[in-house]
Amino acid sequence: MIFMLCGTSDARELALALSREQLPLLASVVTSSAAERLEAAGITTRAGRLDQQGMIACLRGLDCSAIIDASHPFAQEAHDHAMGAAEALGLPYLRYERRSLKYEQHPRLLVVSSYGEAAHRAKQLKGSVMLTTGGKTLEIFAEALLGDPAVRLTVRLLPCLENMQKCHLLGIEQRNIIALQGPFSRELNEALYRQYGTQVMVTKESGAEGSLDEKVHAALDMGIYVILIARPQAFYKEYGRVYESFEEIVSAVAAFNKK
Repeated sequence: MIFMLCGTSDARELALALSREQLPLLASVVTSSAAERLEAAGITTRAGRLDQQGMIACLRGLDCSAIIDASHPFAQEAHDHAMGAAEALGLPYLRYERRSLKYEQHPRLLVVSSYGEAAHRAKQLKGSVMLTTGGKTLEIFAEALLGDPAVRLTVRLLPCLENMQKCHLLGIEQRNIIALQGPFSRELNEALYRQYGTQVMVTKESGAEGSLDEKVHAALDMGIYVILIARPQAFYKEYGRVYESFEEIVSAVAAFNKK
C-alpha cells in the first residue's frame, strides 16, 4: 500500500497514473470535496488534516511500502509531518513537486521571501490590492492592510466555509471577497482585475500547474504591480528525493512496492 498526500490538481492526476499501474494507493486529502473527486475516479481516499502523530497512527494500520508527498509546494507543515512519519516508521519518502517557474526581471514584479514581507510591500504601494494566496495566511495581510484608508484589500480564495468564516472574523467585507475555485484563464484574471480596479496583485510561486503564468502575465501587461512570494526552500531527509515528472516517480514507487 502506498500512502499519498494529495494537495493539488496535478496530485490527483498523479494518483490516477499510479492507479493505472495497478499500484495500491490510499490518498489523503484535507477537504471532503477533494475526497469526492478522487473517489469518483476510483481512488481510495481519506479526508481530514493529519499531524505527524495522526499520520503515524494511520500508517500503522496499513501495510505501507512508501509515502508520497504531493501536497502543495507551500505546505511546509505537511512536508514536515510526512517526513517525520516516514522516519519514525522507516518508510521511504518520495516528494512530487510542481516545476518551478522563473520570470525575467520586470520593473513591476517584486519577488519577496515571506508573507510578512509581501504584506509590507503591499502597504507601501497602496491602492487596490488583490490577494490570491489563499485563506491560511489571511490574517497576516488583514493585520497589515485593513484599516489603512489608502488600501482596498480584495481577497480571492476557495469558496469553503472555513475561508468565509475567517474573512468574517477578520473584518473583510463581503464586497471584497471573490470566492471562486480555479484554475483561472488569463481572460478571467483580466476581467477580475478590471472589476476590482486592481493596482497590486499578491501571489505565490506555486508552480506551472497552478495557472501562475496566466495570473502574473495578465497583471503585468495591465500595468499592475505583482508581489510574488518565492517558493520556500524545503529541506528533505537524506533518503528523500524530489521528482518533477510523473514517469520518474511512478517508476520509483513501483520499485518500492515490489520490495
